[in-house]
Amino acid sequence: MIAIVDYGVGNIRSVERALTEVGAEPRLVAEPDLLDAADGIVLPGVGAFAPALAKLHERGLGRRIVELARRGKPVLGVCLGYQLLFEESTERGRHEGLGLLPGRVVEVRDSERLPVIGWCRTAQTRPSPLWAGIADHSYFYFVHSLTPEASAQAIACSEHSPAAAAASGSVMGTQFHPEKSGADGLRVYANFVGLCA
Repeated sequence: MIAIVDYGVGNIRSVERALTEVGAEPRLVAEPDLLDAADGIVLPGVGAFAPALAKLHERGLGRRIVELARRGKPVLGVCLGYQLLFEESTERGRHEGLGLLPGRVVEVRDSERLPVIGWCRTAQTRPSPLWAGIADHSYFYFVHSLTPEASAQAIACSEHSPAAAAASGSVMGTQFHPEKSGADGLRVYANFVGLCA
């Protein structure tokens, strides 16, 4: 079972459909105790960092995700959910994140317009099980105004995101939306599900 964290922020139905399509058994989870039974956790998210983090903490979901990730349970953050995994964000002030990935989230600096919306070629900068069966420099779909800074944990970069994806142990994430990225996006989800087996 793959738990999709349901904390009122994100496009959880499209993530649920994508996971179902790759053969997973997704379940929307809004209570921290129910995360324990999951084989893996997907943390989606759309919107602003601070309100999303507050909603995660309201029900104790943030603390439980951190506990389980540190015990080795696979966690995949997507878009804002990916940003929440980092130590901090500079979006409208300074806000502490979940601290599962080192580094901070900053505004995209090299784009003429924000948010960055559309397909971007994505270079694989480090090997990762997430890239199994996916060609280097494939296109993925992005919608974002902020992005994590470059870090040693980055496993991919794109034109407007020096850490378009990152991984450290069982914790990983993508700035792009796999559920909106066609066959390669579905393959990212399938590869994550494979890691949870």
